[in-house]
Amino acid sequence: MSAESDLKNVLGALRLPGLEQSLKDVARIRVAAGAGQAVTVEIELGFPAGLIHAEIEGLLRDAAATVDGVAEVDLKLSTGITSHGVQRNLKPLPNVRNIIAIASGKGGVGKSTTAVNLALALMRDGASAGILDADIYGPSQPQMLGLGGERPLSSDGKSMQPLEAFGVQVMSIGFLIDPDQPMVWRGPMVTGALNQLLQQTQWRDLDYLLVDMPPGTGDIQLTLSQQVPVSGAVIVTTPQDIALLDARKGLQMFRKVNVSVLGIVENMSTHVCTQCGHEEPLFGSGGGAQMATDFEIELLGQLPLDLRIREQTDGGTPTVIAAPDSSLAEAYLQTARRMTARLAMQGKDYSHRFPTIVVEES
Repeated sequence: MSAESDLKNVLGALRLPGLEQSLKDVARIRVAAGAGQAVTVEIELGFPAGLIHAEIEGLLRDAAATVDGVAEVDLKLSTGITSHGVQRNLKPLPNVRNIIAIASGKGGVGKSTTAVNLALALMRDGASAGILDADIYGPSQPQMLGLGGERPLSSDGKSMQPLEAFGVQVMSIGFLIDPDQPMVWRGPMVTGALNQLLQQTQWRDLDYLLVDMPPGTGDIQLTLSQQVPVSGAVIVTTPQDIALLDARKGLQMFRKVNVSVLGIVENMSTHVCTQCGHEEPLFGSGGGAQMATDFEIELLGQLPLDLRIREQTDGGTPTVIAAPDSSLAEAYLQTARRMTARLAMQGKDYSHRFPTIVVEES
């Protein structure tokens, strides 16, 4: 084998920081010979990791130094996020490469807090990200992102411009209604409202649109899963047995409608006392890992139960922005990378390359 082939194999087997996948699973690798023992290496990651590019480059150069016949490496590291396949009867939205549903089997597990921090983590890592608040009965993203009282603009009376907070595009029914007004709507009205928010929002070149789904697994959730073109879903749960029972149902719902489940996020995994530093699993331990094992999917992250997360999110500046260098923010960043790296392994969407065929009678 040539030095170039050896180098490509060595780099392909490399595991990136915090990820289960090897480099060849989540990136395109091209190695070309140069003059003498010099080689050119071009690596295009399929997921955003801008904050750790320098660390990745260091790992790549260290790995290249172990290959015989390679004395000099011209390394080019980039990111290329593409559209991935959705349900068979649907097509991706214009200007949105990937939709990821953030769901839970029951309420109260911190799904919306997780969704907003994941969206902000993607933005910080270099992706263009948006969040759609699909919890029609209890929209919370306006307050979490400090956009309470704001209204979207419409230039044509038919579509809306998303609002923006901290670089993330946002749309929610909460921007359009009185916050004290209850949504006493039946299922068809809710799904109709969500489709309007999704289809009539002029999203601007998004790599990822995270959909903060309503909790539960009823008719509304099933209909949304069938009508929204989703590239993948993430199940948020706590380690508590009751929450895990409902999370299992949510996971099975997505599988029934042919939506790939990217993994599980175990929220409120442990609590660290702010006075003494003692760490304790208030809601039990090991539940998320066991569920991931049972369903043969990845445990994307274990997020702590921390007072600061609640205070920061309630105050309109979520943790990833309020404390960007904290261990809490790092937990969200690593979870977001694992989520998008898992998506990068899935099949690409090629529907936009083919024309629509219409058969008409002559």
